[in-house]
Amino acid sequence: MSKSLELREKRAKAWEAAKAFLDAKRTPDGLLSAEDAQTYDKKEQDVVNLGKEVERLERQAVLDLEMAAPTSTPAVGQPGAAPGAEPKTGRASDEYKRSFWDVLRGRSDASVLNSLKIGEEEKGGYLVPIEYERTLITGLDEENIFRRLSHVIRTGGDRKIPVVATRGEAAWVDEEGTIPESDDSFGQITLGAYKIATMIKVSEELIADNVFNLEGYIAQEFARRIGSKEEDAFLNGDGVGKPTGLLHDTYGGEVGTTAATNTVNVDNIIDLYYSLKAPYRRRATFVMHDQTVKNVRKFKDSTGNYLWQPSVKEAEPDRILGRPVYTSVYMPTIASGAKTVLFGDIAYYWIADRQGRVFKRLNELFAVTGQIAFLATQRVDGKLILPEAMKVLQQAEAGG
Repeated sequence: MSKSLELREKRAKAWEAAKAFLDAKRTPDGLLSAEDAQTYDKKEQDVVNLGKEVERLERQAVLDLEMAAPTSTPAVGQPGAAPGAEPKTGRASDEYKRSFWDVLRGRSDASVLNSLKIGEEEKGGYLVPIEYERTLITGLDEENIFRRLSHVIRTGGDRKIPVVATRGEAAWVDEEGTIPESDDSFGQITLGAYKIATMIKVSEELIADNVFNLEGYIAQEFARRIGSKEEDAFLNGDGVGKPTGLLHDTYGGEVGTTAATNTVNVDNIIDLYYSLKAPYRRRATFVMHDQTVKNVRKFKDSTGNYLWQPSVKEAEPDRILGRPVYTSVYMPTIASGAKTVLFGDIAYYWIADRQGRVFKRLNELFAVTGQIAFLATQRVDGKLILPEAMKVLQQAEAGG
């Protein structure tokens, strides 16, 4: 049995024990004594900690597989090359990959730089090798839940997406009566590109050390920084210098139900669930902050069964009302007017990656401290193309 599966089963048992304790200690009015509340909170925190450890183990397993995988046959080798022959050109070639990392480590000459011209970005830096970009994208998926759930496309320029603004309808008509016109009307959503960038510094001695895994370090660090920034924008972005997020007042998900100012109850979750049209519920997911999850874990339905269903399968999220639950630190916590729970089919949120990701080495900027800087940039946009596919639970305004 794998360690993550073992922890999942342990977590499920811990959750059952916590629920049993809660049911046994509740007074007739539904309250707990201060001592029992403290004991329950500890049991619940143990469940949360086990869940986070499971996530860490599963992320590690995915990255281990990526790093250990053999180099695949490049897709951009020379036409007509003999089977198995090493490709000589292209961003997927072994030559390009070697040259790219030689440049980042400072081991470059004219021949190395010439081999990188095919991947040169017009404003400086080099597009990362294809194989390594896949590894970095995997890292971004792990750091950013929306890259796993949404629809990701690659573009070379602005992408215009036609969408149905209003739908036509059928009508009952008399025999030989006039059939009324009822056409669909179409709108258009444009996915552009906003630039996101980060810089890390590494000592010259560390770079010169062949034992130091520069590739792995940069992949992990860039994925962490860019992934978390993207996730924030895909939720809360206002479309000004960044993507438009799912919580945007105008272009985000529609408000499906309203809860009290400072709490969320079981009826709110059920109302939110049914505010989404049935066709979208089949692939819908919940997204909320950990602090909101702490409340939702305690909800029961009318028959006394808990709505929360902890996962006991590897790589499977927990569930509410049969639908997966994901958490994000960028979701608002319960407060006046906050949008605290998302529910919908996130595949209708489109992410557009413009070209490839670009790395650049800066030799002089931090030379006096014996460090080399590395820049990573990418251009990306994101928009919800069908607002009715996403519903939001919003807290009432204080005093409203």
